[in-house]
Amino acid sequence: MTSTRPTAQEAEAILAALWERNYDPLTTELIGRLPLGAGARCLDIGAGAGSMSKWLAARVPQGSVLAVDVSTALLDGVRAPGLTVRQGDIEAEQFAPGSFDFILARGVFSVLKSPDELLTRAVRWLAPGGWMLVEDFYFMPADDATTPLGRRVVEAYLRVFRAQGADMRFARRVPARLAAEGLAGVDFHLRPLGPGQGEYENELMRRRLELQGRPLVDNGWVSAEDLAGFVATLEEPASRDVTTLLFSVWGQKPPA
Repeated sequence: MTSTRPTAQEAEAILAALWERNYDPLTTELIGRLPLGAGARCLDIGAGAGSMSKWLAARVPQGSVLAVDVSTALLDGVRAPGLTVRQGDIEAEQFAPGSFDFILARGVFSVLKSPDELLTRAVRWLAPGGWMLVEDFYFMPADDATTPLGRRVVEAYLRVFRAQGADMRFARRVPARLAAEGLAGVDFHLRPLGPGQGEYENELMRRRLELQGRPLVDNGWVSAEDLAGFVATLEEPASRDVTTLLFSVWGQKPPA
């Protein structure tokens, strides 16, 4: 029996579900520590498949959640009281100062053309006393990977981000940037990511390479054998590595 390979949209949906399973627990834990009122107005920047938008809508039952993403294909079925989905480029969005009591941005700023400019604008969108949580990825150098196989695969993976113009070091600057923008109580949490950093992390990497790894081979950046070998050794202690750091950074706009 032959299996049917998922379409691009189906693969995107599969990976989005795994992405949410891997990252939502920490995001919800951190937001749960913040004193968001039941009537808070929330903005989810780069909402993806909408799991956090839906969670936020339940967290603020008398409030509102605006989910914005350049593509809403994965958000079409997401419904909740107080939740509005908008397709748009967040760098082109215009919100009045003080429009939101909470802003969430996960894995967004580092892939934008002008992340620093948007961060400045997003702080203006916060109401006095409002909170912002920025989660983004800091990519470690491929040369420091723990195995030759890891170095080849990680370098190929990073080439995709570089080709897309991503700033793979932006996350490290976020704590200082939020403080410089005037947010108070800025703090952050670091989570190591990479081979051997948890069951869900391994499964996300495995499926990502299975479903989206073909262009790496077609471009000559890595061999199919290397990809298969990397996936096969994800559970091996000798292959455990930290290839990425997830920065979760939060701060509050001082009350008026």
